[in-house]
Amino acid sequence: MGQDPDEGHRMTLTCYNDTHGYGWRHVDLFVHDGAGREVNWVHWQVPGDGPEAADRVTATVEPTLHRTSEWRHGISASGMDYWVADAAWSDR
Repeated sequence: MGQDPDEGHRMTLTCYNDTHGYGWRHVDLFVHDGAGREVNWVHWQVPGDGPEAADRVTATVEPTLHRTSEWRHGISASGMDYWVADAAWSDR
């Protein structure tokens, strides 16, 4: 029997606060392998900053993708607020 290609992979969502006024708000979906290395990612635009806006647009753009954890807040080296949450497809 073959190994599931997704075995050991995990996904995270990351959203941001446009602290520096770049004007490009987005949510990133990162896929990590079993060792924690980033193996793929995709992003979509969001009309606002932070987790609430990210949840609303994700429900529209990827309706079968759901957060499986609370948002965890961080601040980048440049002073930008960001949040990370675990995610999974509900249709798997």
